Amino acid sequence: MEFLTPLLLGLVVGALLGAVVGLLVGRRGTSGGVAAAEHDALRQQLTAAEVRVAQAEARAIALDEQLALARQRDAERESREKQEGRVLEALAPVAQTLRAMQQKVDELEQQRSRQHGELSQQLRAATEAEDRLRATAEQLASALSNNATRGVWGETQLRSLVESAGLINRVDFLTQQSIDADGSARRPDMVLTLPGGKAIAVDAKVPYNSYIEASAIPATADPAEQARKAGLLAEHAKRVKAHVDQLSAKNYFTGLEASPEFTIAFIPNEPLLAAALEKDPMLLEYAFSKRIALASPVSLWAVLKTVAFTWQQEVLTDEAKQLFDLSKELYARVAKLAEHADALGGAIERSVKAYNQFASSLETRVLVTARRLENLDESKVIPAPRIIEEQPRQLTAAELTEALDSALDDGPAPE
Repeated sequence: MEFLTPLLLGLVVGALLGAVVGLLVGRRGTSGGVAAAEHDALRQQLTAAEVRVAQAEARAIALDEQLALARQRDAERESREKQEGRVLEALAPVAQTLRAMQQKVDELEQQRSRQHGELSQQLRAATEAEDRLRATAEQLASALSNNATRGVWGETQLRSLVESAGLINRVDFLTQQSIDADGSARRPDMVLTLPGGKAIAVDAKVPYNSYIEASAIPATADPAEQARKAGLLAEHAKRVKAHVDQLSAKNYFTGLEASPEFTIAFIPNEPLLAAALEKDPMLLEYAFSKRIALASPVSLWAVLKTVAFTWQQEVLTDEAKQLFDLSKELYARVAKLAEHADALGGAIERSVKAYNQFASSLETRVLVTARRLENLDESKVIPAPRIIEEQPRQLTAAELTEALDSALDDGPAPE
């Protein structure tokens, strides 16, 4: 556009000059005054034309500047758009990641809402279960406050534990079995029978009242309640010790044949025994000195599994002995069978020998004379007897030959 402006100005100026020259030439023949006047008028027109040309040049320059500014703005806009495009292109993965993250956040929010609902439901269920457990515990505590009920509960726990260890009633253990201990009739809760006629007495004890009352006092109670709790636990340990003394006085093991000299005192709740031992660390040694073994469900279960394993080994030993006896009997019968087979082979061999002697005598003595009769009746030919060449097979198997030799050395075996 810059080279068009001078060209347009040149054309305008040339056109004006051409017009002026044409007028001057056309009017050359007029008078000089008129020519002068016209010349002045033309000069004025030329001046006005020059002014207009100058104004046009100024406007053209301004237009050029505006055009350049517009081009610069277009270039800047294009550059900005390209830069923005590159930025958007660079931010595309970030935008995609943000969209994926937003989607994940939405999913997590939905999952959180769902889990919150489930958690609320579980908390309600847990609260209801806790309420039921509390009610059951209160009922159990009320029931176990009675000595007879505690005894039945302890015996039930003992029997369940014994059966879970794999022992069988009236085979591996006996319940409420009467025994004569030190001249008095005794009845332990259970008698564990061991291989070889041995036995161990087990008695269930449930010292409960002091412990359950102490357990009801929380750890955050005031010092007075804490002191009362300590006193209740000490009373609980004394009750366990009193049970040891009572059980020791019964001497159950004296009424059992081949029993170790101790009785198992089963306490069917781990915390009951743990609380007593924590309060009185010497209680276990005291019980041992009284020939009483204090046992919780865990320790007694280990003893019961040992008893069950011992019975299994005893059964395997009995079966192995039976198998050994059967093997000896089978070996003796195989030896007798080998002896019969050898005798049968000898009899067959003697029969073959006798037959061959018979055939030889028949051929060399009888048939020699009998063939002289062929001339009388040639239609009947007396065949020669066949000699048996096969021999009975001897027994070669090592088991049979050894059994036969052993039978011959030891004498006749049982039929």
